[in-house]
Amino acid sequence: MNDNNLPSHPLARREFVKNSLVAAGGILIAPAFARAQSSPNGEINVALVGLGVQGRVLLDAMLNIPGIRYRAVCDIWEYSRTYGQRKLAKEGYEVNAYQDIEEMLEKEKDLDAAIIATPDLWHSRHTNLCLEAGLHVYCEKMMARTVEEARSMVLTARQTGKLLQVGHQRRSNPRYQHCYNNLIRKAKIPGRVTNLNGQWNRAVTPDVGWPKKYAIDEATLKKYGYQDMHQFRNWRWFKDLSGGPISDLGAHQIDIFNWFLDAYPKTVFASGGADYYPSREWYDNVMVIYEYDTSYGPVRAFYQTLTTTSAGGGYWEYFMGDEGSIKFSENPALSKIYREERAPSWDKWIDLHYLTQSETPPPAADAKVDVRETAPLAQFDIPVALDKPPHQPHLENFFAAVHGEAKLNADGEHSFKSEVGIFRVNEAVEAKRVLEFAPSDFEV
Repeated sequence: MNDNNLPSHPLARREFVKNSLVAAGGILIAPAFARAQSSPNGEINVALVGLGVQGRVLLDAMLNIPGIRYRAVCDIWEYSRTYGQRKLAKEGYEVNAYQDIEEMLEKEKDLDAAIIATPDLWHSRHTNLCLEAGLHVYCEKMMARTVEEARSMVLTARQTGKLLQVGHQRRSNPRYQHCYNNLIRKAKIPGRVTNLNGQWNRAVTPDVGWPKKYAIDEATLKKYGYQDMHQFRNWRWFKDLSGGPISDLGAHQIDIFNWFLDAYPKTVFASGGADYYPSREWYDNVMVIYEYDTSYGPVRAFYQTLTTTSAGGGYWEYFMGDEGSIKFSENPALSKIYREERAPSWDKWIDLHYLTQSETPPPAADAKVDVRETAPLAQFDIPVALDKPPHQPHLENFFAAVHGEAKLNADGEHSFKSEVGIFRVNEAVEAKRVLEFAPSDFEV
């Protein structure tokens, strides 16, 4: 299957039109909360498109958020549609179920928003259809399989005047917001940032299976772009269906690089391969090097995603500078702040509760191996915790923006620019050389 097998979307070829919602700084906010006023008590009428693993994660988080009225679920797999209906019935919602999104949009006239958690190959199509139908959209990352598809989503949001939030949920996580606003921007804890590091490693896992009695018939699978149930259930490993692990995992963390640096990469070099899983099309191990020009000066960033081992401390992002370093993660146990001996006093920031000092392990006796070895660094902790499911604050931000009460934390415009550098990683692996970015690459 190639791009020509998917329904084309003319919005990707249209010029910018006047109905843009770009506010100062480019963050999108709904000008008024009109459609949802039709539901009782101003509730937002929502459809869930895609009830696989990620769709269920989002649904569980949404059930903690008041003011949502669930109207419909849509999935090509009856097994998932039934799950969605039964799950919501237990919560007191009777919803209609659809296999085809166009039928859903034709019949459900009172929808205000759609939550899209389908496989990557359908993100642009589903998002564009929902935006054109007058719905605000929360779409999981990556935005799409290709830069062109992602660009079409931003154009459609501009033209329709509807909100588009992309699922880079760390941007709404209070721990990450604290690190960005207080530790990086105000306290400048790292001093001059010189290097970044990030990773998300996973141990060997078998392919995903399915209950054989619930298999989708071949005609339906082919209609929606899948060769068979194995491909449908393991779509992340097929090149026509997704961008592979660098899109699935790296998208979250490389987005943090761009956000915290307030910059986009100028070059990318990458190495990867299908080293372990010969039956999978995408690279199971990928290592990436970016170069940035920033207000700090030049910064180099390294990122890896390994799908053959979980060793190395899980998933995190690490900002390193000449006065300190911040290692943070959605998992608080993997987070830590380190202070270099040359740094000025951090007492002010401790008093402001930006960070808290933790016990520094003593050096091992007779462990020094070189006269230039750095002494053990003082250690600190990030005193901000998230007491909700990790996706909930991002969904809360989306619904608040639909109400006209907040700005989106990961709107389509900014998410597109941040994802451009991720789209080109697989290209860099194949090219086996450094690729350069032009300013026009980040323009819609």
